[in-house]
Formats: sequence, C-alpha cells, structure tokens
Amino acid sequence: MVDKLNAKQLAKLNTKKGLLALLTKEPLSIDRGLRFVNYQKKLKKLQVELIKLQTWAIENNERIIIVFQGRDAAGKGGAIRRLTERINPRHMRIVALPKPTKDEESQWYFQRYVEQFPKAGEIVFFDRSWYNRAVVEPVNNFCTPKEYEIFMNQVNDFEKMILESGIHLVKIYMSISKKEQAKRFADIKSNPLKQWKMTKLDEKAQDLWDQYTEYKNAMFKKTHTKISPWKIIRANRKTEARMNVINYVLQRIPYNKDIEV
Repeated sequence: MVDKLNAKQLAKLNTKKGLLALLTKEPLSIDRGLRFVNYQKKLKKLQVELIKLQTWAIENNERIIIVFQGRDAAGKGGAIRRLTERINPRHMRIVALPKPTKDEESQWYFQRYVEQFPKAGEIVFFDRSWYNRAVVEPVNNFCTPKEYEIFMNQVNDFEKMILESGIHLVKIYMSISKKEQAKRFADIKSNPLKQWKMTKLDEKAQDLWDQYTEYKNAMFKKTHTKISPWKIIRANRKTEARMNVINYVLQRIPYNKDIEV
C-alpha cells in the first residue's frame, strides 16, 4: 500500500496530524489517515470564512441565531464545536438550556428562549431549542397534547417575527440512522470520558425511534417554510456532516466574503 502512495500523499501523512490519524485508531488505515488530513485542511479554510462571517456581523451589528436539532448522539455538539472553535468567544454564545424551572413552566413557552437571543454583533448557537416541544417533549410526555398543539400553531408566526426584527435564523437538523445511533451509544457507554453524555432520555431513544420519527416528520411538514427552512444534515459520517454544516451556515448568511482577516 505504501508503494502506491505518491509524494503528495506521503507528505500529508508525514505530518503531526497525519501521524496522529494513522496511530490513534486500530487497525492502522492509510486511507483513513489521508481522509483526516484532507478534512483538517478543508476545515481550516471553512473556519477562516467563519471568522469573516463573524467580523461582518460585529462590524454591521448583525444578529444571528443558529438552531441545532436532531437525534440523540447525532453530532450536534461536535458540529457546534467546529463552528465555534476559531471565532471570537466574546461575540458568540452556545445555549443549551436545562429543564425549565417552575417559574419558567408558568411563562409563555418561547420566553426563556427569547431571553437568550443575540445582541448586536453576536452569534448564538442553540444546542436544541424551542423545537424540543415539537419532538422530544411530546414523545416523552413532557407536555400535554394541548401544549403541543399551541406550539405548532404559534411557531411559524414566532419565527416570522424573529426574521422581521432583522435577526438571521438558520435551522439545522442532524440526522443519523438507528444503527449508527446504537453504535454511538455503545461507544459512549464504554468510554469513561464520554459516559457523562448518556442521559435517561438517551437510554430510551432506540425504543422510541418510531415515535421520534413520527413527530419529526410532523415538525418538518409544518415548520419547513420558504422564509425559515430546515436543512437536514446526514450525519452518519461525522467529518462530512461537520463540513456540510459549516458550508450551509456560510451559504445562508449574506456576509462579506472579501473581508480580510
């Protein structure tokens, strides 16, 4: 196999990242190593564009919301990390709200999310959002059928108000297969550095797969609109999914690509 490599491929592998890709996983795979080096190179270019996007937002007092939804273990957190790891942390926030308090339960459902909206020049990434009420809550009986119905009747108007206020809204859904989800859950359970990620909801996700699918499809049918569309990212391959997420964000936000950084 090594004899078939050209000088350019050998040079890629003979780097810190290339050697790391080769040696950190068994069995040793030159193809995987090359894929990882190519991924890192492309990722760096895309992250430069993300810095340009953020610079444009800061200079023009733009407000940006990027919403992530998807199956448990679909890679939402990993995608958000690649989006945010190179940009200025003072002008961005990652929001992952916990279970609502008693006071929050008595408020208008959208209120606690509105309180997290971006100020001028800021990007806010929602690691799950108000769309929990479209899928997670009804599947797990965390809301009543009436509360679900009210949400579905209000959400499009809510997003129309967001957009009319001048906020840029990007909605991303990370999608994986049932088999891939089971594989990732097994990896999380067996890795002491990842076990904290496994929740009681995750434990039930495989058994409730069909119910999640039913509500997910209803969500898309109702809330995939011309002014506020969903982007479904196929996420069985993590690196490919992360690249597609960044590319989509760059496409959706009309930033100045000629900014120097």
